[in-house]
Amino acid sequence: MRQLEKYIILLEQTTMAASNTKIYYGLIGFPLIHSFSRDYFNQKFESEGINAEYINFEIEDINSLMEIVSEYPTLNGLNVTAPYKEKVIPFLTELDDNARAIGAVNVIKILRDPKTNEVTGLKGFNSDKPGFSQTMEPLLTPKRQHALVLGTGGAAKAVAKALEDFDIGVQFVSRQKSASTVTYEEITRAMVTKHKIVVNATPLGKYPDINQCPDFPYRFLTKDHLCYDLTYNPDETLFMKNSKAQGAQVKNGLEMLLLQAFISYAIWTE
Repeated sequence: MRQLEKYIILLEQTTMAASNTKIYYGLIGFPLIHSFSRDYFNQKFESEGINAEYINFEIEDINSLMEIVSEYPTLNGLNVTAPYKEKVIPFLTELDDNARAIGAVNVIKILRDPKTNEVTGLKGFNSDKPGFSQTMEPLLTPKRQHALVLGTGGAAKAVAKALEDFDIGVQFVSRQKSASTVTYEEITRAMVTKHKIVVNATPLGKYPDINQCPDFPYRFLTKDHLCYDLTYNPDETLFMKNSKAQGAQVKNGLEMLLLQAFISYAIWTE
């Protein structure tokens, strides 16, 4: 059974004790106009009869995090999206091993005293890595042994760790040159030929800016390439369209997002 199906069954079998107290979950980030999570979770809560609500907390400053936690005394968990996957870490009291190794967090479990309900800590997790790994594994081929990861943020770091677990070599690409990155201008035909996996871990092309894409030399792509965009809105980004026009296999981030949702809920309710 595929991992996605396992998480679906887990979510469907999970029930919350009958209570007049509504439980809250949410998402912090900025902006959140593209987000799928709120509608997904709230539809699921309604269909499962769970007395809970998922809220989008669009905050312009990560320092607002603790105000949100104090304002909602039954807030049990948060998802974290750009630009806060790394910035949120100083606010947390614990990190699981996966999040610590990656250096980025996208799931927070709010720890409370069972008697007083007082907050005792915030524990950070990373569901980007397992979500990406599970969607990537069926797409690997003997020719796909090296990857170009476009971007250097929290999502890019999780993607790189997942690829390294598959023994796939990773080269980061960024607009700024550093010891660990190359710039888009430095990408050559030989480099694209070697790296048969290209992952867009930047926000370029995300709704509403659907006419944007990374400045990548798409003309060097072939049918042996896999071009994976972590974006899921729109369904087909300009990065994917440009890659598909060269014969490359393309995939968006929707399946990864669904897996992350199941993983998040399992963390919050375990």
